[in-house]
Amino acid sequence: MATARAVRLLLTSSRWRLGRREVPQSRALAALVPGVSQVDNSSDFLGKRPHRRHPGILQLPCVELPKALAAAAQLLLLQSAMPNVEKQVRALTNYLWSRHLPVGPEELQRRAVYLEEKFLENPDLSQSEEKLRETVLRALRKTTYHWQELSYNEKLSLVYMAARLDGGFAAVSRAFHEIQARVPEFQPQTLLDFGSGTGSVTWAAHSTWGQSLREYMCVDSSAAMLDLAEKLLKGGSESGEPYVPGVFFRQFLPVSPKVQFDVVVSAFSLSELPSKADRTEVIHTLWRKTSHFLILVENGTKAGHSLLMDARDLVLKGKEKSPSDPRPGFVFAPCPHELPCPQLTASKPLACSFSQAYHSIPFSWNKKNLKEEKFSMVILARGSPEEANRWPRITQPVLKRPRHVHCHLCCPDGHMQHAVITAHRHGRDLYRCARVSSWGDLLPVITSSESELPPSPAKDPPGS
Repeated sequence: MATARAVRLLLTSSRWRLGRREVPQSRALAALVPGVSQVDNSSDFLGKRPHRRHPGILQLPCVELPKALAAAAQLLLLQSAMPNVEKQVRALTNYLWSRHLPVGPEELQRRAVYLEEKFLENPDLSQSEEKLRETVLRALRKTTYHWQELSYNEKLSLVYMAARLDGGFAAVSRAFHEIQARVPEFQPQTLLDFGSGTGSVTWAAHSTWGQSLREYMCVDSSAAMLDLAEKLLKGGSESGEPYVPGVFFRQFLPVSPKVQFDVVVSAFSLSELPSKADRTEVIHTLWRKTSHFLILVENGTKAGHSLLMDARDLVLKGKEKSPSDPRPGFVFAPCPHELPCPQLTASKPLACSFSQAYHSIPFSWNKKNLKEEKFSMVILARGSPEEANRWPRITQPVLKRPRHVHCHLCCPDGHMQHAVITAHRHGRDLYRCARVSSWGDLLPVITSSESELPPSPAKDPPGS
């Protein structure tokens, strides 16, 4: 029945192993061949679901903070009677978003040698060795980003809460939703939050897995932040009953290498570490303490994305193993591969980021109720890559045009691809699946060297 011109369906069966449990996941995937319609609902590609709910849909509806958390945040800010809060919130928000990573000593040395060679090439700048050194240092001060560590006292912690509580909650909720949607059988019991700050990870985890989670370990070096997070859990007071039970606070990571957590999270915290060596040590420690998933979230900037890719490579290439858990790691999301990130290796590097809509806390300065949080994330899991579906990830907003759809995809072969999908060329089902997909979703198709999406122009056509 099957010929070179007939419809070819690749039916794959994947298994997700969680500890000692095995959860079968069988789905039909469509191989894309130019000019051939290859998606057939008779293969149970969609089952009884409509196209708008195809297996790759991962978009999360507009996120809203739990009412108890929003009310506690408003109460604490009101009780503080802090002057010029709006101005301080804007300043901190802009600073955190535009922040770069600290420059390491090796990079400083490289820049100093480069500047010295440039100055020596100029015959008009003949000067003594001491003056040359001063000139190089002066040039370094002007061209090097001056990273400063933030000391979160009681006042700055409140400002951070007002600036980042809702947006941070939205980003982490989207990361948790990725796991819940793809592995609904996963029911974690323990969670470790490194750099817990205001505790938004705890609230998001409770909203996602509140039925199964029994222990939340919040680690933050700032005592003021830990106090604030505890007050938020108790409705803005110091003596109330916590809204989420089983939450523990400490300033240092657990020392025992045998202690592992089902979910380990670091949200907007790696960028707070003063050096690459500190980040490397923390990432290795967090991975050793990971039993199932390690979730890393940072700002959706080039600096944030680059930091996460470094962390990803450390885990994938490193030889750090827990004495009680020798299982290797693989990328669960967003990358459909373990190859170098094509966004970073492009001629014009871009940040691989995602966007999550959320309802902001109704502070007086929040004129817009609906906002968007732009963030980068990487989710690493214990096991092997064969245990996860490898579908292309949509990395930019989907452009819907008359009778065709533009999708920018990160593919399992480690390349970016701009796919123009039409009903005539790829079939009605795939076209409709692409048309209802969004930025961050997976497109449920297989691309390989023998069956690739058709080539398309480098730029999108103007207009609609």
